[in-house]
Order: sequence, then C-alpha cells, then structure tokens
Amino acid sequence: MSGAGDASPSESKAELRVVGTSVTHETEALLDRLAASPGRRTPRVLQVGSRTLVADRNVRNWRSLLGKRFGSRVRFVGLDLQEGTNVDRVLDICGPLASLKAGLGEEAFDLVLCCHVLEHTRDPWRAARNIEALVRPGGLVFVSAAWSQAFHATPDDLWRFSVRGLMQLFGRLEIVSAFYSGGDVGLDVAYRVVRDGKPELDPRSGAVEQGLFQLVLDHEDNRAVLARQATERLPVSRTYLPTLFVNVVGRVV
Repeated sequence: MSGAGDASPSESKAELRVVGTSVTHETEALLDRLAASPGRRTPRVLQVGSRTLVADRNVRNWRSLLGKRFGSRVRFVGLDLQEGTNVDRVLDICGPLASLKAGLGEEAFDLVLCCHVLEHTRDPWRAARNIEALVRPGGLVFVSAAWSQAFHATPDDLWRFSVRGLMQLFGRLEIVSAFYSGGDVGLDVAYRVVRDGKPELDPRSGAVEQGLFQLVLDHEDNRAVLARQATERLPVSRTYLPTLFVNVVGRVV
C-alpha cells in the first residue's frame, strides 16, 4: 500500500496536522468517492464480515447507508463465515480465491468493506490478497481494524494492526485516506494525521499517536485507578490505551 501523491522533499517539510473529523463524515466521503467512479456504473459492493451481532451497537449498517445513497441501483453482497441477519453468502475470506469467486461471481466489486474483521481472521495476509483480487482496478477498499481493544473472541481474537501494518498487508492499494476512531457507543469522533492535505504515512508520525492517545499515570494514580474498579485488576502497567481503531481507504492500482 502506498500513499496517494507521495510527497516531494520540499513538501515533506510542510506542517504535520491533526484534523478533527467524525466517522460519519469519513463514511460520507467514502461514498462520495464511490459515486464518482468512472462511468457512473451501478456500484457492486461487498461487505466482509456482514453478520449482525447483538454487540454491534456502534457498527454501521452499510447495506442501509448504501441503499439511501444509491437506491435500488446498488448491488450489495454480505459475506460471513456463518449464516445470519445481513448475510447473503457464507464464505471464508481466507479461503481459496477460486471458491470465493465461485460463490460471489466473477464480476469485480467497486467497493469492498472490511470493518472489525481482520483481527479475527486466521490468515489476514490471505484475506488481504483475496480482497484486492475481488476489486476492479481503480475500485475502493475500506478497512477498519483494531489497534488497541480488549480481547473479544468472536469467534476468536488473534491480531492488532497499525496503519503501517495495514500498508504491509495490502500491497496493491494506494492509500487515499486514513484516520483514527474510537469505540464508545454514541461517540462519533475521529482524527486524521495529514501533511500538506495528504495522509501522513511516515513511521515517525506514530509519535503523534503516542502523544494523543496514550495515558501514562504515576504510581499513586495508577493504584487509585485500579482500586476504583468493580472487579480485581492486576497491576501490570502504568500505561493505558483506549479502544482505538485504524481506518484506511485505498484504491486498487
């Protein structure tokens, strides 16, 4: 995965900025990009991990959002490992590409959504390759993955990802947008780290993440936090992280 319009040496000196936004705003921007697809074709969209769960109170209903934007024109396919609400095809995104295409059809997708799924897959590398292969050239991929989150086995919890990690997984994507978001119900806040209006992808930008989202307590404050918990907590660290997701929008090149 590379950066859209990689900065020149002179541009790299531009000011690094943290821009407040919201997941709602970034979602609308994604749909705007989809609507601007060449030829204004009827969009074909795949959601990986589409099954609706009781715990998904803060997860967007992509089928509904796309229906509101594109009406009955949109061709939406929900894929999941298990049958359930919002599932059209029961398939494994980590399975053989031939099996996926047999179940989904040979026609490529204009957009693939993979939100809160990669951390649960047994083989995220194969999942990434399959997703790239299912998207038409110039099509879009939106990935949202946990960077820091409590263990949540649905059905298992295996991985955590940084933006740089996603770039390693999705080598065919040109990154066009990236942002951080939280996980609390009703808290629709997000932040983009940009330089000269473009996503900042340099590894050194990780220092911004550390300064913004990491909380380090002194010894007494740490003990006080643990003492206020309703159930026992073991003191293993004075450093605390919130639930934090990394989100990237990429274009297949």
